[in-house]
Amino acid sequence: MSEEQDLEPRTLRPKPTNLDDLSINDLKEYIAELEIEIDRVQRDIADKESKMVEAQAAFKT
Repeated sequence: MSEEQDLEPRTLRPKPTNLDDLSINDLKEYIAELEIEIDRVQRDIADKESKMVEAQAAFKT
């Protein structure tokens, strides 16, 4: 494991949704919700990567 991963807090992931109980329309809505969440996570990753690059640049001499 890298040092960066050691510093990240560990979070429990929610259990997967039982898809058997969802209608086709519910599944489509669920996909839309997941896509919104994926976009949010990708923006957070990009933000953290940007901050990491800035921090690395600040400590270079």
